[in-house]
Amino acid sequence: MRPSSPSLDASPVVAPAGHAGAAERVPAGGEAGAPLALGTDRTGGDAPRTVGGPPPRGALARFRWTVGPYVALTKPRVIELLLVTTIPTMFLAAGGFPPLGLVVATLVGGAGAAGAANTLNQYLDRDIDAVMNRTRRRPIVTGRATPRAALVFGAVLGVVSLAWLWLAVNPASALFTGAAIAIYVVGYTMILKRRTPQNIVWGGAAGCMPVVIGWSAVTGGVSWSALLLFGVVFFWTPPHYWPLSMKFRRDYAAAGVPMLPVVAADTRVAREMIAYTLAMIACSLLLVPVAGMTWVYAVVAAALGAWFLWSCVTLLRRAQDPQRGPLKAMSVFHGSITYLTLLSVAIAVDVFLPL
Repeated sequence: MRPSSPSLDASPVVAPAGHAGAAERVPAGGEAGAPLALGTDRTGGDAPRTVGGPPPRGALARFRWTVGPYVALTKPRVIELLLVTTIPTMFLAAGGFPPLGLVVATLVGGAGAAGAANTLNQYLDRDIDAVMNRTRRRPIVTGRATPRAALVFGAVLGVVSLAWLWLAVNPASALFTGAAIAIYVVGYTMILKRRTPQNIVWGGAAGCMPVVIGWSAVTGGVSWSALLLFGVVFFWTPPHYWPLSMKFRRDYAAAGVPMLPVVAADTRVAREMIAYTLAMIACSLLLVPVAGMTWVYAVVAAALGAWFLWSCVTLLRRAQDPQRGPLKAMSVFHGSITYLTLLSVAIAVDVFLPL
């Protein structure tokens, strides 16, 4: 068993700090690398359609028709990524396999709480979801779930999840989970998302909480190792989400959401992504002395960090010189998921290495 660590989406933005220069990228087709005007519908899409008609025949089909929209409200694929960081954290905190019942209880409560936060986010953002092509098929927009039903579902799911964590895990994990819900629903969705291009930076802190929740589930508190894991996910979030915002910048501009790629040139976004990536790599490597990780983890973390950093540098080079080819921002987005998944696997495996 390795040694344990010592315990321990403002005023509206109307313009970016800089401006697009001659060398900064402006992709063809008007999908500009320069700032876009907020609140102007440039999507050219049709209005969202309401899904109507009677439910399908058959008990199973009717069950899926009824339950499906509420499952979609929880954003299961987002929850999967959050849980990917929770399990390795619990292994590291325990110095091996934690009790299986504790792991299951933590994952159930964490998934329910994340689903509640995602549901409340869609309830609050239903107006802009109807404007954006990327979100116009969400259950509230299409009419498969009413706003009132979504609100009740999200609130009940949140209360039940917090009560479950309090009783089945421990009060610390429940309190950290409640803080995560508050950060995402109130801090990000209600306050930051429509007001500042740094919305995803500070609001993204909610996505870092699963590592703290997982650690506290095992130990009843937090440690420097847990805070470094928090830092890895915190600094990973901007270079993960901003490439997605680049692809859907027209959507965000039409909805009046000042994501950084909407209000700033691609070169500025890429530079900030590089800065956050460097901080992320530093946190991942500091785990070696602080958490007692082996040289195997150190090599893997350094290699993964260098690979993802190069993808961000490549994005910057293409933003500076269009002759280098298309930005391929989504390759950076998918690469960020690969990075975090493999780093999490490395953490989990390293706990069991006899070194």
